[in-house]
Amino acid sequence: MVRQVLNYEYINGRRYHAYRSGAYVLPNDEQEQDRLDLLHHIFLLILGGKLYDAPLISAPSRVLDIGTGTGIWAIDFADENPGSEVIGIDLSPIQPTWIPPNAKFFIDDAESEWLYTRAEAFDFIHVRTMSGSLADWDRLVRQAYAHLEPGGWLEFQEPIELCESDDGTIERAQTILQWQALCAQAARGSGIELCVGLTLKRRMVQAGFVDVEEKVIKVPVGPWPKDPRMKEIGRYGREHLAVGVEPYTFGFLGKLLGWSEAECRVMIAKVVADVRNRNLHLYIRFCFVHGRKPKEG
Repeated sequence: MVRQVLNYEYINGRRYHAYRSGAYVLPNDEQEQDRLDLLHHIFLLILGGKLYDAPLISAPSRVLDIGTGTGIWAIDFADENPGSEVIGIDLSPIQPTWIPPNAKFFIDDAESEWLYTRAEAFDFIHVRTMSGSLADWDRLVRQAYAHLEPGGWLEFQEPIELCESDDGTIERAQTILQWQALCAQAARGSGIELCVGLTLKRRMVQAGFVDVEEKVIKVPVGPWPKDPRMKEIGRYGREHLAVGVEPYTFGFLGKLLGWSEAECRVMIAKVVADVRNRNLHLYIRFCFVHGRKPKEG
C-alpha cells in the first residue's frame, strides 16, 4: 500500500498521485500545492477570514475535510478549535508532518464506501474544490448525510469552473472560451462535472438536509472592480487562474483528450494571455452551500 501511494507518475514534467491512479487528473507536486494554498487564501478573503459559512453554534467534536489537499484548511480549523478532532482525507500524502495534535490525515477515496462506525459520526463535514474530481455527487451527499450526527452540518465550497462577464468582454477572450469548452468536453467524456456548484443545494435537499442555504459570489479575475476589497480578491484571483491553466490543460486536454505536450503548451500560453488581459472584466462564481442533518434524522 505504501509503495502504491508513493509510486508517483510523472507526465509533462508534473507529478501525479499514484493511489487510485487516474481518479484525479490534476498534479500533486509542489507547484500545485502552492496553487492550492493560494486558493485557500482567496477563500479566506471571500469569507472575511472565516474557514466556513455554516452557522456552527459551538466547536464540533469531530470534523471531516474531504479532499484536504495540502491540509491547510484542516490545520487552520484544528488550530482555531483545539477541542475538535479534525480528519482530512485525500488521494495524495502531501500534507505536512508537523500538524496540530488534534489533526489527522489519511489516504482515502471519498467515492469509496465510507467505513466509519456510528460512534465515529461527524458533527461537521467540509468539502471544497472537488469539482472535476468526483463522478457521483449524489452518492457523496448521501454518504455525508449517513455519517453526520443528527444536527450536524455539511458545507460545500465550490467554484464554477467557468469564466464569465457581465459586460460582454468574455466574448473577446476567444481562447478562454475554446479552452473552457474543451475542458468541459473532456470532463463529460469521463463522467466528471466541472460546474457542479449550482446543483448542490438541490442535491442536499433531496438527500434530506434542512436549513439548506446557498450563497453565490462573483470572484473577479483581475483588479478591475472599483470596490477595494473585491479589487484585492481580483488580484489573487487572476494569479490563481494564471497558474491553474497549466495543470487543468495537461489534465483535461492532455491526459483525457490525448493532446501532446507541445499542443498543450501553446494553448496554455494563449489562455494565460487572455487571463492577463486588463481589458477583460472576467469573474468566476464561487458557490457556498451548507445544510443541516435534522436532529431527529
